[in-house]
Amino acid sequence: MTQLMYGRNVAKQLLTDPRKVHRVYLAGTDRELEAMCRKHNIRVEHTDRRSLNKLAGTDRHQGVVVEIDPYKTVPVADLVNNRKGEYGFIILLDELEDPHNLGAILRTADAVGADGVIFKKTNAVGLTPTVAKVSAGAIDTVQCAAVTNLTRTVQDLKKQGYWIVGADMDGQDYRTVKYDFHTVLVIGNEGKGISRLLREECDYVVSLPMKGSIESLNASVSAGILMYSIMSARSPV
Repeated sequence: MTQLMYGRNVAKQLLTDPRKVHRVYLAGTDRELEAMCRKHNIRVEHTDRRSLNKLAGTDRHQGVVVEIDPYKTVPVADLVNNRKGEYGFIILLDELEDPHNLGAILRTADAVGADGVIFKKTNAVGLTPTVAKVSAGAIDTVQCAAVTNLTRTVQDLKKQGYWIVGADMDGQDYRTVKYDFHTVLVIGNEGKGISRLLREECDYVVSLPMKGSIESLNASVSAGILMYSIMSARSPV
C-alpha cells in the first residue's frame, strides 16, 4: 500500500531519502526535481494538471505528486528513549483536527528540537499530504506516535518522570514555569480545548496573557510560543 503526497518542496524533501519514493508524477518541467529522480533511478511520469488534480484530490499540488511508502508512526517509547536533550520534551495533541495546525506544529517541533509529537489514532488529524506540505519537511524529521488513549499515555509518561503542562485559557502565566523537568506539552482541540480527563492529569496549566480584544490564539501559534518558551527557559542566552 502506498500514499500520495504533493507539492514541489515536499517532493524534493522526500527525494533526500529516496528509499521511500516509488514514482513521481509531473505536470510541466522541473529540472532540479527530474535530475534528482534520475540520480536515484526513480520513475517520472509526465502528465497534465487535470490528471494530477484527480490523482491528488486537490488543485494545490504545484504540478507534482509523489507516490511513497506511507508515513509510519513510532511507539511512544521511542520518543522517550531517543531523548535529544537533558530533559525530555514531547508535544501531545488532544484531538487536533486541522492539518494546517499539525503541519505547523511539526515544523516548530523540529525547530526547537522536541523529541516528538503524540496524537490520537481516531477523532484527530493524521499524517496527511496537507500536513506534509505545511510542515515543510518536518514530517520526515519529527517522530510521531499515534495512540488509542491519550489519558492512559499521559499516566504512563508520568510514571517515567514526565511532568504534564497543559495549555488552556485559565492557567498561570506560561512564563512563571521553569520547565527544568521532562515535559509533555498538551495542546487542546481547536474548539473544545483540553478534555476534562486529560486536564485532570496536568501538573501545570499555563496560559498566554491576552491584552487585545481577541480572546484566543490559533492552536499552532500558541503551541509555537510555548515550545520556544520551553526551549528558552532551558537554554537561556
